[in-house]
Amino acid sequence: QVQLVESGGGLVQPGGSLRLSCGTSISGFRLYLMGWYRQAPGKERELVATITNGGHTDYADSVKGRFTISRDNAKNAVYLQMNSLKPDDTAVYYCNARIPGSLYNYWGQGTQVTVSS
Repeated sequence: QVQLVESGGGLVQPGGSLRLSCGTSISGFRLYLMGWYRQAPGKERELVATITNGGHTDYADSVKGRFTISRDNAKNAVYLQMNSLKPDDTAVYYCNARIPGSLYNYWGQGTQVTVSS
């Protein structure tokens, strides 16, 4: 059974940094588009960032210049470096693995990020 396990969330002050990690047991990790999404209380889940096997990245406008997504295909892992955090970044962050155009679409259980003074 495919598992995605996030870690690295927590409480941080505005302006601080956190690094999220997502490890997975997926076979054929390189085939997957990896992404981070987040869901704040009372809001819909939204895309934060994605990264292809080739390293092409896309970001939500709200995090451009502050967040960096990366992946390590040798470790079956994806990361999200979050800098200059704001209270609006407070949410549960989810790791996602999918093959576009297929039924292969997996989610982690989420990790809470809280930005507050």
